Amino acid sequence: MTAPLTPEQADRLAVSWRDAPGLWGFLTTVDHKRIAARYILTVVLLMFLAGMLALDMRLQLAWPDMGRMTPQLYNESFSLHGSTMLFLVSVPVMEAMAIWLVPLMLGQRALAFPRLAAFSYWLYLGGVLMLWVPHAVGITPDLGWFEYPPLSGPGYAPGHRADIWAQMITFTEVAALAASVNVVATVLKMRPPGMTLARIPVFVWSQAIAGLMTIFSLPAVMLVTSMLIADRLVSTQFFAPAAGGDPILFQHLFWWFGHPEVYIIFLPAAGFVSMIVETFSRRTLFGHVAVVLSMLGIAALAFGLWVHHMFAVGLPRLGNDFYTAASMAVALPAGLQIFCWIATLWSGRPRFDTPLLWVLGFIATFVIGGLSGVMAASAPLDQQITDTYFIVAHFHYVLIGGAILPLLGAFCYWYPKATGRLMSERLGKLAFWLIVGGFNLGFFPMHLLGLMGMPRRVYTYSEGMGWGPLNLVATLGSAIAVAGGLVFVANAWWSRRHGALAGPDPWGGSTLEWAVPSPPPQHNFDHLPVVDSLTPLWTQKEALQVMTGLAVERREVLVTSVIEATPEYRQKSPKPSIAPLFSALAVTILFIGSIFTPWALVWGAVPLAAALIAWFWPQRERATTGPLAVRR
Repeated sequence: MTAPLTPEQADRLAVSWRDAPGLWGFLTTVDHKRIAARYILTVVLLMFLAGMLALDMRLQLAWPDMGRMTPQLYNESFSLHGSTMLFLVSVPVMEAMAIWLVPLMLGQRALAFPRLAAFSYWLYLGGVLMLWVPHAVGITPDLGWFEYPPLSGPGYAPGHRADIWAQMITFTEVAALAASVNVVATVLKMRPPGMTLARIPVFVWSQAIAGLMTIFSLPAVMLVTSMLIADRLVSTQFFAPAAGGDPILFQHLFWWFGHPEVYIIFLPAAGFVSMIVETFSRRTLFGHVAVVLSMLGIAALAFGLWVHHMFAVGLPRLGNDFYTAASMAVALPAGLQIFCWIATLWSGRPRFDTPLLWVLGFIATFVIGGLSGVMAASAPLDQQITDTYFIVAHFHYVLIGGAILPLLGAFCYWYPKATGRLMSERLGKLAFWLIVGGFNLGFFPMHLLGLMGMPRRVYTYSEGMGWGPLNLVATLGSAIAVAGGLVFVANAWWSRRHGALAGPDPWGGSTLEWAVPSPPPQHNFDHLPVVDSLTPLWTQKEALQVMTGLAVERREVLVTSVIEATPEYRQKSPKPSIAPLFSALAVTILFIGSIFTPWALVWGAVPLAAALIAWFWPQRERATTGPLAVRR
């Protein structure tokens, strides 16, 4: 990049963006890269724990009449596994990738609200502890990952297991909302000069659309879990039929969030795939506009599908017809994206390194999940297969195939940017074949088990049912996939110190994150880049323009217009602060206390108010003077 800083300016800029050393720096940092790394490391730990639970359940079901798990332990295991993977892994890890990548892909030094990013992680960590600490002391939620009333009501679920689950949802969804608002604001108001709406990378589009979906859908699940806690704690009757309540209301509100969540997870994964396909095909993504419009179409249709989770509850048949049609229609924009990716590969010069292998595995696996989803969208068929292992298979094909496989490809793709070293190709390919092969061996037989009548959530079965051989195959496949996951983690661990040096742009990428050193400095960019195409590093690599004039003696970012990304003004970026941690602790005290007494909402507001006052206490700083300028 041209127009380098003088050594004195470079030193002053580095000092301005540097975190404090030691523990204080760890607790106060607002560096989006460090925050995202914490998210990802937490998610890796949770995936290991949830994977061990899944393997334990598969061992229980490998043979008929097994007694190694009690019914209660099995209920706790699948409830903890599902809640962890859906609420603590799938959505947070996609947000973590956005927190890490969006500022770099937009040529910015920070997110729009750096302290809000730190707050979101600390609150997310509170949600993790909210679920797993009770598990360690023997009060694990045991009613599944959506805890329908009346089973979760006070009459059928004494104690605090259901309260723990409901409040964990509130924790993680507040954190998700904070992260989504941050990402959306960054995309709308902090794009580099020249990056009009038509030049935004597909991955950035995917994260912005997913963030907007989160903002519109998550309040519903926060509301419904709060209503459930109110029923249990202060004897409201939202879901009690005898007192005029309606348990079906819980399902409507829950699935208003629950089905968009599938696409909140899938759309960022589609963004990963688009970036990887473009780079490894060595050509611009075929149908860029079509891919973006298909994402918008999926986002719109996703809010009209929630009732297809409720075909068996007795709703009017005319409504079922509408939701069947909408559920099938959403396959059209998803299929359009797949055709665009295939066309890009077909017309390019693909290089089959490990990241692209994950994409190919995703396409094959996700198509299977999509086809079974179209089958389940038919109300008459769904009434036969609902709550069978066919739905378990479909659900995992969509979420593992549609989210986790692209995520692993994205991890391989951006790993050298984060660490400065490449992952081992040999170990990467071994992990790929173990995970993809093991996953399909483990979950495809579940379609057949479901058609044979095996219901979900049974901890054992008799030999006469004839389900034993397929369950044994499913267990072996799951064990192979877990072994592949361990190889993948070992590869990342080993490559961190021993991998080949990567350089700034090892893959020959087209987007702005590849214009900075690997790993990036804390301030990301010395000068903000100026772009004039979708692929600035391919069209401008020898003469990338930059915007000069931002301060080097303090943290400062550039705010641009929403449509044309025209520079508008400089904005002071907040310094590191302990206030986000204290605010998250105050919210944690309030949420946990509210399980036991409604007075916690009153008394818990006092430390929260104090933390927020400290957070927003104004600080005087000298304004920056001098013009902004574009240079080569």
